[in-house]
Amino acid sequence: MPSASLGVANPTVGGIPGGIIYESTCKCNFARNYPYAFGPRLGVAYQITPKTVFRGGIGVAYDGTATAATGTASASANNAFQAPGFGEAAMQFASGVPQGYVLPWPNFSPGAYPNPNFPANLNGPASIVDQNAGRPARQVQWSVGIQREITSNTVIEAAYVGNRGAWWLSPVLDNYDAISLDRLKGVGIDINNPADRAILRAPIGSPAAGRFQNQLPYAGFPLTSTVAQSLRPYPQFSSGLAPLWAPQGRTWYDSLQAKATQRLYKGLEAQYAFTWAKELQMGTESVGVAPPVPVLVDVFNRNLDKTLSGFSRPFVSVISVNYRVPAPSGNKIVSQVVRDWAVGSLLTYASGLPILAPAATGQNISTLMFRSTFYNRDPSQPLFLKDLNCHCIDPTKDLVLNPQAWVNPTDGQFGNAAPYYNDFRYQRRPSESMSLGRVFQFGTEAHPMRFTVRMNFTNIFNRLQMSNPTTNPSAPTVRNPATGLLTGGFGFINYIGGSTFLPSRQGTLEMRFSF
Repeated sequence: MPSASLGVANPTVGGIPGGIIYESTCKCNFARNYPYAFGPRLGVAYQITPKTVFRGGIGVAYDGTATAATGTASASANNAFQAPGFGEAAMQFASGVPQGYVLPWPNFSPGAYPNPNFPANLNGPASIVDQNAGRPARQVQWSVGIQREITSNTVIEAAYVGNRGAWWLSPVLDNYDAISLDRLKGVGIDINNPADRAILRAPIGSPAAGRFQNQLPYAGFPLTSTVAQSLRPYPQFSSGLAPLWAPQGRTWYDSLQAKATQRLYKGLEAQYAFTWAKELQMGTESVGVAPPVPVLVDVFNRNLDKTLSGFSRPFVSVISVNYRVPAPSGNKIVSQVVRDWAVGSLLTYASGLPILAPAATGQNISTLMFRSTFYNRDPSQPLFLKDLNCHCIDPTKDLVLNPQAWVNPTDGQFGNAAPYYNDFRYQRRPSESMSLGRVFQFGTEAHPMRFTVRMNFTNIFNRLQMSNPTTNPSAPTVRNPATGLLTGGFGFINYIGGSTFLPSRQGTLEMRFSF
């Protein structure tokens, strides 16, 4: 398993920094297990009055350490032998290995990347193993609350619940090969100057490169690569310098949590829980699209990367009701048929998840400094053309998102948008399930038998939940030429082929006989 060492000379590219090391060559450990993951817990309870209790607690919890997936960061031989003609030998032992294929295996050369056989490819190692990769994520969790008994069967409670997380795995808070503004200023490049931006995008071997023409960072640097590539801290790599298992992400969670519980009373048991929360993150989330969009603003200014979490749901209500039918008095047959049937429900209603701000497209900062950014948000424009929760959307006719609310950043500039906004969310998606069942017991004490029947329902109220809208502001509006119905565009909800976010109501019958 190789790792790049940014201080080791790389012989493939003339000895400039950015060589490859292995644990067998550096006589070191890329990472070490963290020995201090001590997780104490402390809880307190104080009875203020006979029916009122104060409760509090704090604890430290640790995640597991990262593990290598199959093939992650592995190195192998890459010798593309080719015969000079059909049926001819690619090489002959009498002549030795051709000079163009100089990678015997195993090979622990610090110049293994880029491939010495094809140095113009600028391919990098799979990753740089972070020196703290063996450190597990840590969460400090706490709660402070009051419980109050209203009746002998009814209890209400409210609590402030929070946590702080640190050392979460983060692949996005570092980019060892990104170009900083200071680096550009040091070579006389003004990112705000259109002529300088054109130079950055020009092949270094072309006249368009201006004063940088043929100013190669090392002998053999491909003339077709851009000036911007030549100015990277490690110009021999066009990829592969993402940190592996870097525990740099952080999370913040604060919430008010209230709950009312009705314990068993004449067969009825019910509970209602309400949460009002705020969830923030820094460097722990990325979107797996092509190419991956990191949920961050600037690797050179991490303070800007503290943003709303993509899992944020400010308001959540959960209703749980269970009822067991008591045995009615009177007719025994009726009593046997009706008694002990259990009806249960779990109903969850919550805010919609945030919609990720659109990634900037076209000629923007990512092609100049190898860093991503987002569209700018225009606060004078509404984000939605239709409220996603209004039940008034015809997806064959209506686009729901407003393209005027988003403006592509000026060429060479970072966008000013945050990744997520509280008022830019997907449709609220209730989760509603119910069950009906009973256990029939018969037989003798020596040979008991049991027959269980249960019916489980999901989406019990058969709610239609439309698919999420598309979120590329530059996507053109497309209509079927024959019918005039929408088939694409910014804010298009895909209805084609009966596409919905969740299936219609479904029920599953389960029966079990035990003896």
